[in-house]
Amino acid sequence: MAYLTHNPAPVQAPARIGLIGSGWMGAFHAESIARRVPGAVLAAIADPNLESAQTLARALGTTQVTANAADILADPEIDAVVIASPARFHSSLIAQAAAAGKHVFCEKPAGQGLDELDAALAAVEEAGVHFQVGFNRRYADDFRAAKKDLVAGIAGTPQLLRSLTRDPGNGSIPNAAKVPAWTIFLETLIHDFDTLNWFNEGAEPVEVYAVADALVEPDLRDAGFLDTAVVTIRYSNGAVAVAEANFSALYGYDIRGEVFGSKGMVQAGRVTETAARRYTAEGLSADTPRLNVELFRQAYTDELADFADAVRARRDGMPPSSSGSTVTPGGADARRALAMALACIESVKSGAPVSVDQTAAV
Repeated sequence: MAYLTHNPAPVQAPARIGLIGSGWMGAFHAESIARRVPGAVLAAIADPNLESAQTLARALGTTQVTANAADILADPEIDAVVIASPARFHSSLIAQAAAAGKHVFCEKPAGQGLDELDAALAAVEEAGVHFQVGFNRRYADDFRAAKKDLVAGIAGTPQLLRSLTRDPGNGSIPNAAKVPAWTIFLETLIHDFDTLNWFNEGAEPVEVYAVADALVEPDLRDAGFLDTAVVTIRYSNGAVAVAEANFSALYGYDIRGEVFGSKGMVQAGRVTETAARRYTAEGLSADTPRLNVELFRQAYTDELADFADAVRARRDGMPPSSSGSTVTPGGADARRALAMALACIESVKSGAPVSVDQTAAV
């Protein structure tokens, strides 16, 4: 019997991605790209700490390493970049990458002030490149399921919303004195702000009132360190939301979201890592996650898979294969969440509510 002739469909070349920043989050993104995102290749790593970049590259089999991000931006073989540098460099790197024609994935926050972020997003618009910000909760299965229910109207008209972030800890915060000012708003609660905006899609945050303190590390209060915060947010559709954060939950990593509406309630997130429970003489117990990369391992992978899919589609002139029209967080989402974080900073300084659209810089 003769073989039948079969002409397979053309296979898209993988997106060649350069990593800028090889620290904790950058290293995890690098591993995801190299090992868990089929449509992507980790083409190069840049970090001023060359030893860090080289160690990561050797572990992942990447041959192109540099201390200068400009080398990646100048490489015509690289389609896109993942920016995981310190936050103070984000807006500048976004603008430089866009000017070099590279598609951009940037960890949050995408900037530390609205003026610098607006300039970066203008560069993205002018270059016509794809931009995505790292709001990974949108890719977690339970948060996506909650969003689907909200779109279907399960909860009705949103009235009360809640989102919380409690980082795991042991009652103290290592190197707390080195944590940049306002981190609790710019790098922690900014995730909650995006979650609330996404869950209350179509409405705009109008006003915030924030209260924050150093309750885990009270000795650092006078130095301006903050480890605990609660924020009340008013939205244009009348809904009221609460976002809260703390840097030391002894029981593990705790991320949750909730929407209460005119027809019911939708919740996302759970404290326990697995559904297993132990019933012993000591009581009830269950495992809890201790790292963000444990709790959101799949979400971190899926957000990069979404990015790689969009990069290939833009590069090859094809429609993206990803589903979920409102999943991918872009420039407007990055800006809206940053504006809320900046308004919170002003609210803490003034001790009063602050209009979101009146805040431009730290």
